[in-house]
Amino acid sequence: MYFYIMRKFLLTLCVFCLVFFFGKNQAFSQNTPSTSTIMSLKKPPYLKPGDTVAIVAPSGILKNREKELQQAQDLMKSWGLHTVIGKHVFSKANHFAGTDDERCEDLQKAMDDPKISAIWCARGGYGTVRVLDKLNWTKFKANPKWLIGYSDITALHSQIHNEGVETIHAMMCTSMRDDLTEIAETVSTFKDALFGNSLKYTLNGSAYNKVGSARGQLVGGNLTLIHTMLGSNTSIDTSGKILFIEEIGEYKYHIDRMLQSMKRAGYFDNCTGVIVGDMSKMRKNTTPWGTSIEQLILDALSDYDFPIAFNMPAGHEKDNRALVLGRTVELTVNKAQATVKFKE
Repeated sequence: MYFYIMRKFLLTLCVFCLVFFFGKNQAFSQNTPSTSTIMSLKKPPYLKPGDTVAIVAPSGILKNREKELQQAQDLMKSWGLHTVIGKHVFSKANHFAGTDDERCEDLQKAMDDPKISAIWCARGGYGTVRVLDKLNWTKFKANPKWLIGYSDITALHSQIHNEGVETIHAMMCTSMRDDLTEIAETVSTFKDALFGNSLKYTLNGSAYNKVGSARGQLVGGNLTLIHTMLGSNTSIDTSGKILFIEEIGEYKYHIDRMLQSMKRAGYFDNCTGVIVGDMSKMRKNTTPWGTSIEQLILDALSDYDFPIAFNMPAGHEKDNRALVLGRTVELTVNKAQATVKFKE
């Protein structure tokens, strides 16, 4: 009887230990990013005087925007850079700057040409997602170059991240103004990112800031586009990464719906931090949401313990600071301020 009781006790103890150990490992794996998901991205060569920038339009139509494109070319010239304009930049196909095939042709040519050092998107709008699956990345990955833009260009940022190359979230040609002093920080940080100067931002404090610190590759862009990519090969695995989001012209309940969708898909499970940019021109629904956009975001992400920083001047406002996506950043957040430091 004694041996029977001892054997039963030892078996029970073994089962308990196995369950405890397995459970601990499960909990650990859910809260610790898998190193296999964090790849080292290629950094395209920084630009220098004499290099050439290709201007392409992978999204919306450029109706009556010739002046801004000329200003963009003048800006590049003032930095000692040459520019070439895509064959179909001013083409028109309903909503788009040319047909899908025409927009893809300009982009593919710029990606493949070894004489091109950077690809600057003329504008956003909508349409990039329609050309993603038409592109061939072989030559681009062998000879990477900077892709620049924001808004709808988030689709390209995400795809290029998954191809293993850094990109620049920054102003586009249609961001140009007659008086560049209106967008002085936008322009200067774009130049810094393009020419390899260090980037560090100190953000205005916010009572909504979720205090903490994090380190990881910076990813993201426009929230609608990030949400659109879910379930596709273009969606980014945010494990061990810091997510930047911005948006324009949405209802608050649309923002919540997207965040809830991403949350249910596990998008934030191993994310290390969130940086919130401009939430511009928010639309008013007939039924008021009832809280600020900041509180909405905090509520949607309340299940996670990563830091959240508000007031990043990036997105659809004049002050649109450049961000190197795919680059490792150090994020420090408190109520008085937050800092975003890019690491070389």
